[in-house]
Amino acid sequence: MNTAEYISIIENIKSEITAAQYRAAVHVNADMLLLYYDIGCVINEHKSWGNKFIDNLAADIRIAFPESKGYSVRNLKYMAKFAEIYPDREFVQQVVAQIPWGHNIVLLDKVADMDERKWYIKKSAENGWSRNVLVHQIESNLYQRQVLADKVTNFDHRLPSPQSELAVQTMKDPYVFDFIPFREDMLERDIEQALVRDVTKLLLELGTGFAFLGNQYHLNVGGDDFYIDLLFYNLNLRCYVVIELKTGDFKPEYAGQLNFYLSAVDGILKKEQDNPSIGLLLCKSKNNVVAEYSLKDISKPIGVSEYKITSSLPDALEKQLPSVEDIQKRIK
Repeated sequence: MNTAEYISIIENIKSEITAAQYRAAVHVNADMLLLYYDIGCVINEHKSWGNKFIDNLAADIRIAFPESKGYSVRNLKYMAKFAEIYPDREFVQQVVAQIPWGHNIVLLDKVADMDERKWYIKKSAENGWSRNVLVHQIESNLYQRQVLADKVTNFDHRLPSPQSELAVQTMKDPYVFDFIPFREDMLERDIEQALVRDVTKLLLELGTGFAFLGNQYHLNVGGDDFYIDLLFYNLNLRCYVVIELKTGDFKPEYAGQLNFYLSAVDGILKKEQDNPSIGLLLCKSKNNVVAEYSLKDISKPIGVSEYKITSSLPDALEKQLPSVEDIQKRIK
């Protein structure tokens, strides 16, 4: 038996089983959500009967199906709200049913704008967010920071399409490092070390596809030693991402320093199959006009964002995150 061929067969079968399990779970979830939607439509058609109608409905369903859960008065009211907010049943089937009912309740409670809600549905489905992670992303204003933010980059001039569009979509402004205990006298190295200590939370904030390669990453250029604050590889962009941290305002010379680091990474680490490396300057604050002028004639693709340090993540979210060991295994 050819060992390599056998391993390939096993991996293919495992992938097919995983895909089939996912399709089955999505199908079951879609059926349940459509049932909830139809019940919600019935409730809305009889609004004139008052709240007693929902109370009686919940009681009668409980008597008829004592083993079934999910038909409490509270949940029936959510079904009515669900059907009211999404008048198009086909949209519910094709889009909304990609995520579980609990996620939909979160969106009903916390997100009013339809475009924003659709974006969170898509991201939840793509990234497999738990309900607690979804709540955290909403409460940290991820949509505003990633979609609506006025981002400062030169990606459209320095990267080919579609990598430039994807790189812009990947960026946030500001980044929220709310798991770092704040101190007035924090130095750049203090923040960097705190980010590395909680690398799983850092990866959650950076987004999908980032693999952590190291901090104070050593590069030898012409016999001189240089150290990159944080080095990542992004699996979606298929390129190295160099992140430099600054505790103060953005200064034009920071772009020149990062431009040099990117040239070094492209010359030393980048392989033929890799896309051009991308730089990200994270500053405590920035003047967008100054940053835009600073990047205008820089040869390498660079983005400039602010970052914020607030409080710690809730314990419930902490339990949903992968361990450091899991992340390290994925990187290897």
